[in-house]
Amino acid sequence: QVQLVESGGGLGQAGGSLRLSCAASGSIFSINDMGWYRQAPGEQRELVATITGGEHTNYADSVKGRFTISRDNAKNTVYLQMNSLKPEDTAVYYCNAQITTTARAIVPFWGQGTQVTVSS
Repeated sequence: QVQLVESGGGLGQAGGSLRLSCAASGSIFSINDMGWYRQAPGEQRELVATITGGEHTNYADSVKGRFTISRDNAKNTVYLQMNSLKPEDTAVYYCNAQITTTARAIVPFWGQGTQVTVSS
């Protein structure tokens, strides 16, 4: 069993910053790609940022230059530093991880989601 637990969401102000964390635990052999996605009300879930095991990063155009994804492999944790927040960043943020389990199965796991609300 593998769990992804997110933290750090909440209310932010336009122009401000928030930092999200997502820690993976359980029957983990290794963690491959990790990422953050978000879903606003009435919208489809969209990619925000991803980071590979080799720490290559990819960002949605809407967050480039404002958000930074990073990971701490020793802690099985991925972070999303969000700066220069905009009201349109308001959404539920989900972390995702491609995990090789101790049974050597490669499975995508999702966190439960954390609400980020940005006031203008």
